[in-house]
Amino acid sequence: MTRFGYFLASEENGPRELVRQARGAEEAGFSALWISDHFHPWLDEQGHSPFVWSVIGALGEATSLPVTTAVTCPIMRIHPVITAQAAATAACQLHGGLTFGVGTGEALNEHVVAERWPSAEERREMLEEAVGLIRELWSGRLTSHRGRHYQVDTARLYTLPDRPPPVFVSAFGTGSARLAGRIGDGLITMGTAPTVIEEFRDHGGSGKPIQSGLKVCWGPDRNEAREYARRRWPNDALPGEAAQLLPLPRHFAQLAELVTTERVAAQMPCGPDPDEYLTAISEYVEAGVDEVYISNIGRDQDGFFEFYATEILPALA
Repeated sequence: MTRFGYFLASEENGPRELVRQARGAEEAGFSALWISDHFHPWLDEQGHSPFVWSVIGALGEATSLPVTTAVTCPIMRIHPVITAQAAATAACQLHGGLTFGVGTGEALNEHVVAERWPSAEERREMLEEAVGLIRELWSGRLTSHRGRHYQVDTARLYTLPDRPPPVFVSAFGTGSARLAGRIGDGLITMGTAPTVIEEFRDHGGSGKPIQSGLKVCWGPDRNEAREYARRRWPNDALPGEAAQLLPLPRHFAQLAELVTTERVAAQMPCGPDPDEYLTAISEYVEAGVDEVYISNIGRDQDGFFEFYATEILPALA
């Protein structure tokens, strides 16, 4: 049975608004939450980027839903020891539990610590070492580590959940999909990504759950919603490795000038027609995605929640 969650976009909303949306999502019938973990937004137009762990702490008091970080990069900006502590504390706070979503990150967020941006292969190597170290710390044992990328001196976590959070690994290409199958408890991706899902399952991911995200732009006027989506989230239509390599929001804005309204609208449902949303969601279900997380980038979140509760959820049920 596919589970449907709501994707909290940290790049577009401040901390109090994210908490308000989480409550609205639960009331509308969503059964789980994703929340993005960024230092910068993709574009200045999006306008926000709060510290995710502070927001997650507030979510623990505001909602009973489980939360997945989608995704945290534990390899540069924040040392794996600190992310291990943050995730352990969050798992204790959240009534619905935490899934620790991790990935190899983007230069957009990680270059801020003035370190060299590694190749994709090296970042995957760093992530594998970081996940192993995090799992060791979650055991509660006193941990020292001398690895290729990280060193730890007699660290021990004292505040731990009853069970360690599951670690889901983000993948958009075959190399990361294989890594996710090998070291992850599940896969995180965007879209239906058939090649990624197949590689994940063929390399250790068979039987493990798959989460995927879907962006939409709900609004009463389809043309207005399409134009709003192009202005607010054109970065989703950029092909190739730009999302991993560009360091500043203005660089994404420069490329976004090439993105048309038609291109953005082809990638996400826009406007008020429930059939368009149900068709998009059905593609995820047919692809074998276990959990679909929907992010509304429209102007009216409350209107979207009412739309989901009255038009989409009954049809899905």
